[in-house]
Amino acid sequence: MRERVLGPFPLFLTMAKSTYACVECGYRTPKPLGRCPGCGAWGSFQEVAPIARREVPKEAAPLLSLAQVDEGEERRFSSGLAEVDRVLGGGFVPGEVVLLGGEPGVGKSTLLLEMAKRMGREVYYVAGEESPAQIKLRARRLGLDALLLLKETRLEPLLALLERKPPEALFVDSIQTIEAGGSPGSLVAVREATGAFVRFAKATGTAVVLVGHVTKEGVVAGPKSVEHAVDATLYLETAGVYRILRSAKNRFGPVGELGVFRMEETGLVEVKNPSEAFLLERPLGVPGSAIALALAGERALALEVQALAAKTPFPAPRRVVQGLDGRRVDMVLAVLERRLDLPLGNLDVYVNLAGGLRVLDPGLDLAVALAVYSAVVGKPLPQELAVVGEVGLLGEVRSVVGLERRLKEGERAGFSRFLHPGNTRGLKEAVERYLA
Repeated sequence: MRERVLGPFPLFLTMAKSTYACVECGYRTPKPLGRCPGCGAWGSFQEVAPIARREVPKEAAPLLSLAQVDEGEERRFSSGLAEVDRVLGGGFVPGEVVLLGGEPGVGKSTLLLEMAKRMGREVYYVAGEESPAQIKLRARRLGLDALLLLKETRLEPLLALLERKPPEALFVDSIQTIEAGGSPGSLVAVREATGAFVRFAKATGTAVVLVGHVTKEGVVAGPKSVEHAVDATLYLETAGVYRILRSAKNRFGPVGELGVFRMEETGLVEVKNPSEAFLLERPLGVPGSAIALALAGERALALEVQALAAKTPFPAPRRVVQGLDGRRVDMVLAVLERRLDLPLGNLDVYVNLAGGLRVLDPGLDLAVALAVYSAVVGKPLPQELAVVGEVGLLGEVRSVVGLERRLKEGERAGFSRFLHPGNTRGLKEAVERYLA
């Protein structure tokens, strides 16, 4: 090594050194290690070339006034499925990136093919998990004859192909199969691939749907930065014989919106009237059943809340809740016991939202309270009655969001009597009116 002195400081003429990066989490180190300190993976370090210095642009991007900004909202286009459009807030926005998650076999690929069939636009389908022959068999069953497939899973060649002729919509099934700076499915690969597709969508105006695997906790696998980078995160879930499309994040529409489908041999069929579908098997004249007018996103639904009370053989009674917020149900049970003197100390209480749906809505409190009270005293509620309201700790019935929409949905579902914050002052009054 030669040394040259310029003034008081020595200048060493050295070559740039390579570094090593973990292909699982991206941890960097100047020398290879057996075990990654970041994620604990063994033998995951690979040599990476020195990062070249980026040239700083001479001029920054100009300032824009609101009047100069083009509104992409006006150029929405339909997915071809009314239930998907509802969840998205009116359809796809050009340049929007949607992350679609769900359990294996729930119907994510089938949903993509249904949209490709009905969209009426040029769609590219990146087949990362299934062979083109498998996709063709499913497409034939769904009645889809024309579809452009891409089998390439390497990020750079794939982007080069897409940039030559950008489609109107791009479906990537799945993001965990894309090779980008690491082994497919690793944190590095998922993060880099997602960032590349987001930049591609914003630059070309292509609507991109990325299918993502989920963990055992039910969230999309990979770094949390993936969900931050996309515009919308949707989950396809199973609810009995139905499939529920739920929005967990949406920059162009409401969050928590629901779309309801039914899986059949010919594919996913939209359920136009979910209230009727979920109340189809409702028993009449049975204690422990109450109809609640719930709100999921912007959609009002008439749902059945079921309750069962049985003498407990255990020192501490059990509280089992399905489809509802367990903490709110515990609070309602405490109000029933304290304000209405309902004996629950030696009873196991089971509360279920029939149909397999999960709704976290405070407006279900009154239905839970009446269903539990009905189950304990053994008296059924009127079959034409639907209820809605939040129950406070003092036993009062409080107002809820979207009351008018809920009542209209109740009328449409065929109910003629309603109990809501506008016509009842408290939980005690409601119980005395229908269960005394």
